[in-house]
Amino acid sequence: MEMNEYQRESRKTAKYPEVGSNFIYPTLGLAGEAGEVAEKIKKVLRDKGGVMDDATRDAVKKELGDVLWYVAQLATELGLSLDDVATANIEKLFSRMDRGKLGGEGDER
Repeated sequence: MEMNEYQRESRKTAKYPEVGSNFIYPTLGLAGEAGEVAEKIKKVLRDKGGVMDDATRDAVKKELGDVLWYVAQLATELGLSLDDVATANIEKLFSRMDRGKLGGEGDER
């Protein structure tokens, strides 16, 4: 599935207050879902000696889908396409790589 197609299709399921003018709701949802991914990974370390099993991988996959849904809704609320977001990110990363700046700190490195 292409990113913009996902964005269009997922938008059909967006049911939250003031869809179309509410960037706060998907931002908060994104933070919550990212936290759920982190919790599942944390429990791999705590309970499974750092070994990822198939059940946990599937659970993380579902949570990553929720993260993607909120990213898509936030992008839509901001008038951005996922294709444009992805393209800009790859360009930024390759620029950093070309300049030897993948590591370190700061958004503008």
